[in-house]
Amino acid sequence: MTAFPLRRRPFLAALAGLATVTNAGAVDSGVQKVRIGIIGTGHVGTTLAEFWVHAGYHVMVSSRSLSEAQSLATSLGPLATAGTPVQAAAYGDVVVLAVPYGAIPQLGPQLSRTLLDKVVLDPSNPYPWRDGPIAETAQKDGAGVTTQRYFPSAHVVRAFNSIDMTTLRSETHRAPPLLAVPVAGDDAGAVSQVVALVRAAGFEPVVTGTLATARLFQPGSTGFELERDAAGLKQALHLSQ
Repeated sequence: MTAFPLRRRPFLAALAGLATVTNAGAVDSGVQKVRIGIIGTGHVGTTLAEFWVHAGYHVMVSSRSLSEAQSLATSLGPLATAGTPVQAAAYGDVVVLAVPYGAIPQLGPQLSRTLLDKVVLDPSNPYPWRDGPIAETAQKDGAGVTTQRYFPSAHVVRAFNSIDMTTLRSETHRAPPLLAVPVAGDDAGAVSQVVALVRAAGFEPVVTGTLATARLFQPGSTGFELERDAAGLKQALHLSQ
């Protein structure tokens, strides 16, 4: 794998104390839970919605077909509602782009103003055979920084993209040590919120650093599809312990 320079120390210093976040994350009834808007009702969107509804979060699911979103919301129970992508973007404190990566250039102009200063969680992966030129750009420049260009007013965080959802379903809340999920972002507050959501979903977050370090766990990298506990993931990605 190509070695990417990791200027992690100043960033990780700003995140000092994340490791002491309560093991239950936002599941603790004493912690104020964020509202989550999810754009996309495929395998990724459905799986993440299930994790967070089961953890007690209010979630709005959305897709191009409102009836499809309504069907999913009904199956998830009273904590879930359905809406359009614009409504989900307005609803969520954290908004999840559970869409093919090729949809991001279209969603950017549609949602960028709505997502002003919000946390945007990007679990999508760029594949040139499916997503076209935008995927080639993301492979060259990094998926995280490429997504950020389309949502300049938001705080983009990459997570939940490196391990297949079928695996995550089978490994959630497993006996310790928990399966590690890498997280990368430029804004410490946004990263902190996503760290809590990773914990609530039943996994151990590993912060790799700034958004540029998301290249370490996108397709084609050593960290992609790597199933390890936190110590093993840090060792594989050459992160400080």
